[in-house]
Amino acid sequence: MSRRTVLGPGDDCAILASSRAPRLLTIDSMVEDVHFRLGWGAPEKLGAKSLMVNLSDIAAMGGRPTACVVNLAVRAGLDMRFFDRLYAGMRSLARETKVDIVGGNVTRADKLGITIALLGEVGAAAMRRDSARPGDEIFVTGTVGDSALGLRILAGKLNASGKTRRALVERHLSPTARLGAGLALARMRPVPTAIDISDGLVQDLGHILERSGVGAEIDAAQVPVSKEYRAVMGDDLSLALGGGEDYELLFCLRPGRSEAELGRRLGVPVRRIGTIVRGSRVLVRDARGATRPEVAGWDQLRGRL
Repeated sequence: MSRRTVLGPGDDCAILASSRAPRLLTIDSMVEDVHFRLGWGAPEKLGAKSLMVNLSDIAAMGGRPTACVVNLAVRAGLDMRFFDRLYAGMRSLARETKVDIVGGNVTRADKLGITIALLGEVGAAAMRRDSARPGDEIFVTGTVGDSALGLRILAGKLNASGKTRRALVERHLSPTARLGAGLALARMRPVPTAIDISDGLVQDLGHILERSGVGAEIDAAQVPVSKEYRAVMGDDLSLALGGGEDYELLFCLRPGRSEAELGRRLGVPVRRIGTIVRGSRVLVRDARGATRPEVAGWDQLRGRL
């Protein structure tokens, strides 16, 4: 790599050198019948989510988003009214997060595809995946597993009704990028190790372990889930541990920070769920301290739909 590239493949964003502040660059795609189905939600929600998944990468590095370009792969059967609504949702979130949509491209395809490349900038130091050390404590923002449940409800694999159903489906269709929390974390010293939870808590933690050359132990009883999750799944934490697309932040810090302090600093509830250890594996322990079976990742779980 040239001197223009500070960090290449292997993290949430690439880091590019700049005379003013390091630049972040990320790209993500959403493809019909792989990541979404048109009957599941309004076009506005789909447009917003297609940008949000990129914003979450910026949040995981502790950056601010600045500008994006959009590529649409368009199939037959979709009219201009649909695309007006899709772009309306995208533009609304772009305004809210101070992102300029500066261009794009349109091409034909058999399935609708939305690809966004997003630029951002970061302060003195970006959060990365390669700095976790034995003894670090592992934290997660918000709750996990709701989006995976929402997807299963939409796909007709699980039943839920009323407010519970609406809350879980909404978590899947309209997730939130933790931009404010990411900025607050990046101001801490030493800078935390971080990643966003797109592929599932255990699978994404594995990305940190691989890059940092360490292992981890997770206390399953401490993994935060919502009351709606409990209403559907009870004590079954398989989707909380393996389900993806929650877009919460998973981060590692030197010992000494309380959940309450971090929650105040980040503006979102925070839970300590484990510890970085020597080794290379994720060990998930239940309330009795016994090791749970290997947790399926989001790629495997999605394949079962």
